[in-house]
Amino acid sequence: MATNFDPAMMPLDMGVMTEEPALEIEIEDPESVKIGIDGVEIDLMPETPIAEEFDANFAEFMDDGELQTLASDLISLVDADINSRKDWTEMFVKGLEVLGMKYEERTEPWNGACGVYSPLLTEAAIRFQSEMITETFPAQGPVKTQIIGAIDRMKEEAAERVRDDMNYMLTERMIDYRSEHERMLYSLGLSGAAFKKIYPNPSTELPAAPFVPAEDLIMPYGASNVYTAERVTHVMRKTENEIKKLQVAGFYRDVELGEPVRFFTDIEKKKAEEQGYTLTDDDRYQVLEIHVDWDMPGYEDEVPLPYVVTVERGTQTVLSVRRNWEEADEKKLKRQHFVQYTYIPGFGAYGLGYIHLIGGYARAGTSIIRQLVDAGTLSNLPGGLKSRGLRIKGDDTPIAPGEFRDVDIPSGSVRDNIMPLPYKEPSQVLSALLQQITEDGRRLAAIADLKISDMSAQAPVGTTLAILERQLKTMSAVQARVHAALRMEFKLLKGIIRDFLPTSYPYTPEGGDRSVKQADYDVVEVIPVSDPNAATMAQRIMQYQAALQLAQGAPQIYDLPQLHRQMLEVLGIKNAEKLVPVEDDQKPRDPVSENMSFLTGKPTKAFIYQDHQAHITTHMSMMQDPMIMQMMGQNPMAQQMMGAVMAHIAEHMAFAYRQQIEQQLGVPMTAPDQELDEQTEVQLSRLVAQAAQQLLQSNMGKAQQQQAQQQAQDPALQMAQAELQLKQAEMQRKAQNDQMDFQIAQQKLQLEAQRLQLEAQKNQGEDPRLKAMRAQQELQQKEQIHQQKMRQQVQSDAIKTRQQMMRTQRNKE
Repeated sequence: MATNFDPAMMPLDMGVMTEEPALEIEIEDPESVKIGIDGVEIDLMPETPIAEEFDANFAEFMDDGELQTLASDLISLVDADINSRKDWTEMFVKGLEVLGMKYEERTEPWNGACGVYSPLLTEAAIRFQSEMITETFPAQGPVKTQIIGAIDRMKEEAAERVRDDMNYMLTERMIDYRSEHERMLYSLGLSGAAFKKIYPNPSTELPAAPFVPAEDLIMPYGASNVYTAERVTHVMRKTENEIKKLQVAGFYRDVELGEPVRFFTDIEKKKAEEQGYTLTDDDRYQVLEIHVDWDMPGYEDEVPLPYVVTVERGTQTVLSVRRNWEEADEKKLKRQHFVQYTYIPGFGAYGLGYIHLIGGYARAGTSIIRQLVDAGTLSNLPGGLKSRGLRIKGDDTPIAPGEFRDVDIPSGSVRDNIMPLPYKEPSQVLSALLQQITEDGRRLAAIADLKISDMSAQAPVGTTLAILERQLKTMSAVQARVHAALRMEFKLLKGIIRDFLPTSYPYTPEGGDRSVKQADYDVVEVIPVSDPNAATMAQRIMQYQAALQLAQGAPQIYDLPQLHRQMLEVLGIKNAEKLVPVEDDQKPRDPVSENMSFLTGKPTKAFIYQDHQAHITTHMSMMQDPMIMQMMGQNPMAQQMMGAVMAHIAEHMAFAYRQQIEQQLGVPMTAPDQELDEQTEVQLSRLVAQAAQQLLQSNMGKAQQQQAQQQAQDPALQMAQAELQLKQAEMQRKAQNDQMDFQIAQQKLQLEAQRLQLEAQKNQGEDPRLKAMRAQQELQQKEQIHQQKMRQQVQSDAIKTRQQMMRTQRNKE
């Protein structure tokens, strides 16, 4: 860019300038050029300051023109949103007129006419508030916890600590939480919608959950709820001191607002009138907190981003502009600060309440009640006509019971001078119509009383439960919606407690140190204690009675202690865990303590990490002890006690089998009952099948070896084996005897053959020397045969002696 300097504009003290060509200066970066004159530096293109911190107030860095434009545009949109719900506002105001918060002094049709209202709307709102507060906020606290994923002992202890901490926070530290919750429930029943605003309060360093009436939360036409609305405006009333505190804390921009400008809606006026307040005394500022998607100047993006813009309505001054998404959120999604409670979803975002459902019944009932009361008044104190000359002393006051007054009659009798008007008694038709309108309205509002007299005392529990279910169906649906909204509220409160409050518990929790607070809040979810499936205590009691009746038919498949424990908790009995202990309450104990629990009838529980073989041995030893068995046999609960012992031993055996499978696998298995995906379950099943087969073979080998050892030590088996050995020896002796007999027979045959040969030789003439040799051989053979027979006889006698000794010993045993 070229800049031309005129010589006539040069200062005089620079001397006389000669006629020279004008200088041309090329400025490559005009944004970095600064001019200094007499120590004053002028920036030709000043930079707009940018908010560096994520939570910074953008209003501190925007110029007044941008802020004024922003405030004007947003207020125009808010006014359009207010006009779009004009019909809803008018209906709400009409409903407030018949709420009957104060007595109406009427002058028509005469002074002092009846001004009462039908109690239908008020009764419905109060009953709904009373039922919901007892269901959603019991004495022990409104919060319980839920573990997501695998459950173990550490997570259960963390869940107990989170439950106790949140209940302590809501019942003790947030002292206004219950009152705000009750106000919300009352308004919810009437208007059909109510809101809670959840945010961290920097002044108290605690979470805040104030009630926001439906008329103070403005949404555009077409919005379905506060979570998806493109623009949500919270109309707040703040005193000058409250705004000053926020300005000093740096939350609001430090600007002067001047005197408050009063803006009052028709709903505010009607509420003030019903409660007896005067709005002229309200000197608070009206502050609009607008949650909107917007393109902020200097911070534009591809799409409008969520911001929270706070504007003072009277002066249209922007007090703050802040980002409304999490710093780590790449998608830059809107943070939720409001929780919407809906009585019955309707055509718009605000739902339907008693004013919409039974407001017409309340107006009709109010009209009929006034007619009946006025008719009774006229019937009891009738008016009429009297002659002009009739004078009654003290005629300006009513005649009291038993009183007689003097009368001046112009002529004739008193009856001839007075004619009462023919007023009728209160109409029976109107009375019946009022009763019908009231019953219809109460039935539509689901507050009609159940007629117990119409139910048989002999009816089964299931029939009674069905009648209750039908009667309470509408209220059960409403309670389910309240339960869902309260769950969202607790989720937001949990996030604030975890992220904005101190990271340690303010007390020493049971089962852990103070520093585990954030870790505890990360592993559990918080949910309301209310039951969305049962609207009242009577309905829950009937449900448990039905379960107990079913359990009587098949008690072996029910956890009766747990069922009775839940029944006591439903009845609201304190210390139910001490009255009916269950297995989940048990802690690891040594086997002797478990044996003591068996004998006293207390529950026990096996844990996966215990020495299961030691526990099994101790329990089996107790069951084999004759003294203990003799005493247990005299106990009428002996069968149940033995069943408890065997069931507990089975638990240890199951855990021991699991440990043996893990030893075969070489790695630990997943937690019991842990949910597995399909692929992991299939692979694990195959590995476990192989390990189970290996364990089976190993156990079978050990069993056979043990059986062999036991048999070797058995006296009866030893005697049987000895007897078998004797039989084998007898058979062997008999075989030897047969062999010897055969040999003897062979030798006899040989001798006989030799004899025949010798006789033949003798007849031919035998040599004397041969004859002597033959005789000697015969003697030797005979001697050998004799010796063999003697050995056989000795062996046979020895075997018979041993057999006789064994028989004698067996008879003694």
